[in-house]
Amino acid sequence: MKLIGPFKQIVTLADLPLRGKISDDQIDIILNGGILIDNGLINNVGDFEILKNDNPDAETVIVEGDQIALPGFVDSHTHICFGGNRANDFAMRNAGKTYLEIAESGGGIWSSVQHTRNASEEELLKTLLERIQFLISLGITTIEIKSGYGLDVENELKMLRIIKKAQSQTPAKLVPTCLSAHLKPRDFEGGNQEYLEYILNEILPKVKDENLAQRVDIFIEKSAFQPEESKEFLLKTKDLGFDITVHADQFTPGSSRIAVEVGAKSADHLEATIDEDIEFLAKSDTVATALPGASLGLGEKFTPARKLLDAGAIVAIASDWNPGSAPMGNLITQASILATFEKLTTAEVLAGMTFRAAYALSLENIGKLEPGKKADFVTFKTDNFQNVLYNQGSLNAENVYIDGNLIH
Repeated sequence: MKLIGPFKQIVTLADLPLRGKISDDQIDIILNGGILIDNGLINNVGDFEILKNDNPDAETVIVEGDQIALPGFVDSHTHICFGGNRANDFAMRNAGKTYLEIAESGGGIWSSVQHTRNASEEELLKTLLERIQFLISLGITTIEIKSGYGLDVENELKMLRIIKKAQSQTPAKLVPTCLSAHLKPRDFEGGNQEYLEYILNEILPKVKDENLAQRVDIFIEKSAFQPEESKEFLLKTKDLGFDITVHADQFTPGSSRIAVEVGAKSADHLEATIDEDIEFLAKSDTVATALPGASLGLGEKFTPARKLLDAGAIVAIASDWNPGSAPMGNLITQASILATFEKLTTAEVLAGMTFRAAYALSLENIGKLEPGKKADFVTFKTDNFQNVLYNQGSLNAENVYIDGNLIH
């Protein structure tokens, strides 16, 4: 066994609820605490000196100076396997160009598809690992990663195989998601319905055979896939044994309701969600995932996280790191800004980046510092955990532990 401490504060999040609003006085703080680890799992969390006296044979790792410990963060929605760069899209958008004008000039998602298809496997793996390392440096220990820039059998499988290969080269937990239904590729002969059938018949069976992903996503929007065809696709996907998630209500409302109706694990984006659908989401087990990075990247309004929490929804916060609408990738900065605009408590933000995000990925063994959970946690050099969000991402993680091992 190994005992790490003493920490000025350990914020376990252990007793916080899965759904609804949380006040900051519900946060349990252990002062001068230690984390006792056994075979990669948390054995106990409590007063450092008591743990030390009760476990004299444990290896002791002394923490120098004032540091606080939090559960490792979970980024439950990213697109970080991609080729190329869309800085020109950002510049054109800020200069007043429309989505259609950007797409017609060679930008948009199709630009990323072409760059990703043309990139070598070595190049994609190298840049993916670099992005993973950046997320680890923020204290993120679990990362969801989508395909969706291949959009044919060969290139969707290429992306998912690269994500699988990356898992063997990083200690972070990677959760692959097949997003072949990102949009219908320009070079596909046939309509949306035919393309969705192509995914069901040609791509997903191979994904399952190679165990490349257990999750499937779809972008429901006027510019991508329409509600009824998407619902049919999701139900068929579910019949194949996949968990499902949905890009919902980003620009127009209605698709979050579909996500709930088909039993999706999460409905992500929700910037355009209307009040009646907020109530619908709140009564379900579908996680409402806010993606403030997309709001910042596009200059759009934020997910109505305050209303969702007040209604009793399960709200997660993820980065949506992608080359187009959310190029920043800094979840801590984005979540801090979301909290300012939506008036979220520190407890709600931390829950949204830890155990609530883990729930969206069907992961029950992470997100809280309590016995039996994975010993994934992040430390910051400060005497007050509130400084993590107060500094809006400029307070760097000091150390990152995965399975009780120091990896950053």
